[in-house]
Order: sequence, then structure tokens, then C-alpha cells
Amino acid sequence: MRSYRAGKWCLGVMFFLFIAASCPAYGVEIREVKNVLNSSFNGVVGVVMEDHLEDVISEAEKINAELIVIDMDTPGGLVSSMRAITQKILDSPVPVVVWVSPAGARAASAGAFILEAAHVAAMSPGTNVGAAHPVTAGGEDVPEEMNRKITNDLAAQIRALAEERGRDPSSCEKMVTESASYTAREALQEGVIDVVASDLPTLLEAIDGRLVKLPGSTVKLDLKDYRVHRYEMSPRLKALHFISRPDVAYLLLLVGLYAIIFEVMSPGGFVLGTSGLVLVLLGSLGLRMLPLNWAGIVLLVVGIAVMILDLAVGGIGVLSLFGAAALIVGGLVIYRAPGGELLNMSYSFLVGAVVAITVFFLVAAWAVWRSLSKKAVSGSEGLIGLEGVALTDLAPSGTVKCHGEIWEAKSLNGDKIESNTPIRVIRSEGLVLYVEPIIGKKEDDGNDG
Repeated sequence: MRSYRAGKWCLGVMFFLFIAASCPAYGVEIREVKNVLNSSFNGVVGVVMEDHLEDVISEAEKINAELIVIDMDTPGGLVSSMRAITQKILDSPVPVVVWVSPAGARAASAGAFILEAAHVAAMSPGTNVGAAHPVTAGGEDVPEEMNRKITNDLAAQIRALAEERGRDPSSCEKMVTESASYTAREALQEGVIDVVASDLPTLLEAIDGRLVKLPGSTVKLDLKDYRVHRYEMSPRLKALHFISRPDVAYLLLLVGLYAIIFEVMSPGGFVLGTSGLVLVLLGSLGLRMLPLNWAGIVLLVVGIAVMILDLAVGGIGVLSLFGAAALIVGGLVIYRAPGGELLNMSYSFLVGAVVAITVFFLVAAWAVWRSLSKKAVSGSEGLIGLEGVALTDLAPSGTVKCHGEIWEAKSLNGDKIESNTPIRVIRSEGLVLYVEPIIGKKEDDGNDG
């Protein structure tokens, strides 16, 4: 009986294995779900974007991702950071899709190089790419000989990227040599990109089965079944990214300089000086990550100096208006290095912030200046001009009684002042009063002045 049951059990297992082995023949297939890592590149191309891409690639390797999809919207930025980012994409062990998205986004200047470095270059309808011609830190064209060298170097780089990815080198080169810009449809027609897709599912469906070239191998993308993992920027990089925003970096620098000036005008406590120094350092860090025009920094410093001068000479505010104008113009021209001509600067925010801070500065500085000009009312300085009486002979030193207190005193001109002589305090040094006798006034008993 037992052998009969065992035989039935064995037959059942064999039947199950036979059915399982036959499933593919009947179109039943168990597929592995692929991981797709999605992240964003928004804002200026700089050190923060470099570090973020490194984190993204590391995370993709950790979860064994089939693909990295980076949606990008950038006005450009630093050439050094652009080169580092393109190198990381070229060396990535995981295929990278750079997708200019959403509608209205752009891959300008340095962003065009990053797009061309991607294994798959994609754009959403309503986006644009290009304007990658180099300019100087002042926004003008580079001097002729240097311009030729830099332009040829960048043109060769973008041609190399296009050739590596099988795109049209000539159309890509025009973005550098002629500052050409393309819409999504134009870029697709010119062979600058590979795909136009309005959303992520459409994008992944369009590139499913595509062959991509990785370092040392060529792989076929398998995206029939996938799971999208969203990867956000780390808090540390978010903080750096925030202070590297054009308007925030400028505002930090402006407020920091004002705070330091307040500390110099009214020393004590070091609160304003310390906080101002921290703000200046944060603003400088943000500016280091941005394409910067030093003319804007000069205008910033000159604007503040003019406002201080107006306060020092007791002006009526005309110079302060010129100072405020210099601050606003400085903010308008401060980002004019390569890529900076395309930076999104909130000019309404800039003008409003400068006006508000300037008004606050003028009111606060006037209050500080007024307090500094007031006569001291405490300590030895507060006794200047008051009358008292000599308690001992001053020959030339002795003691006097003034304001109900006994002080060490000296005769101002060195002459002897007899005791009980009415005196007036002329100046003070530390806790010593310098006095002179009051001619024609006699001291009554018990009168201490």
C-alpha cells in the first residue's frame, strides 16, 4: 500500500515537471522584472551635478539596474564639470538615457554635450537643445586666436561624442561653431538625438530592444517588464544646489557684506560679523559653482561702498540710490561666463531683494550712526561737561566728587587746584578725569555739583 502511494506521488511530481518544461512551447514565459533608475539634472552644470551623477551610477549598480534615465533641464554651466560628467557617462557600466524633459526644458550650452554623451539621447516635444558656442567671462566673444582654439577643441569633442553614439557629427558641430539650436523634432530630423517621447513609458517602449555600446561590450535593452526606481539628490547636494542658484548665491553675498559692514560700524558681540562672514563664504561657494563675471562682483562691492560713503558724509541719499542701482546692475551681469548668458535669473526677485535690503540698511545704518553721535550717559565718558568739587588738592593729581561719585582726577593744564574748588570735567582717560577749575564760582558746603 505504501509503495503504491509512493508511486502515485512520484508520478505526480514527474507530471508537474513535464508541464513546467512544456510551458514555453505554449507561449507561457516567466520574465524577470528589470529595474530602471530615474533621476533629474535640473539647474546649472557644476560640481553638484558631477557628484549627483556619481551617486546615481553607484545606486544603479547596487540595484542591478537595466537602465539609467536622467531627465534634464539646464541652461549650461562650467566646461570643466561638463567634461567630467560626459566622461562618467562614457565610462558608465549601466546604459544612460538623457531625456530633455518636461516640455519647455532645454539642454543649452554644456547641456548639449551631456545629451550627446548619453547612450540614448531623447527629448520631449516642446524642448530645445544647442547654443553651445563658447564665450568669455564677460559674455563677449573670445578673442580671435583663443576663440579659434577653444571652439575647435569643443567642436572636436562634440563630434567625437556624436560619432561614438552613431549620430550626425556635422549637425552636432553646428551647435558649437554656429550656436545652432534645435527643437525636439528638428534635432531628430538632423540626427542630433535618437528619440522624441512625451512621457517615460513612451520613452522606454521606444528604446526597448535597442543595442547600446558599453565599455568593452554591446548590450541589448530588455524593457518588456520593468520597475522604475526614483532616485533623488542627497540632502547635502540639495543644500549645495540651493546655494548655487544664481539669485540665492548673489543674495547671500549681498546680505553677508551688509552684516560685516554693520559689525564694523557698531562693533560688539561679533554676532553680525560672524554671521556675515558665514553668509559671504556660502555665497562665494555658490558663485564658485556658477559661470561668473567679475564685473558683477566689482559692481556689488562698489555699490555697497558708495552707500557707506553717502552715510559717512551725511548725504541726502542720492549716492545711496546710485549704490542701489550698481547692486541691481551687478546682479544682472554677474552671470555672463560660458553658459551664464542662458541662466534663469529671477530679476523681479533680485530687484525686490536689493531694494528691501537697501532700505533696511539705510534705516539701520542711520540708527547706528545716530547712536554713535549721541553723548555718552554712563561711565567716565558720561561725566564730560559735568561739574563737581575737588576733595583734595590737585597738584596735579588728587580726587574729586562728581555726579555723587568719587573719582581720581588730574588738573587739565597741570596747575594746582585747591580742595573744595568747583571743577568741570573736560575729558577722561580710563578711570581718570581731567578737570579745570570753575572761575568765579564758590563751593557751598554739602554741594557736590
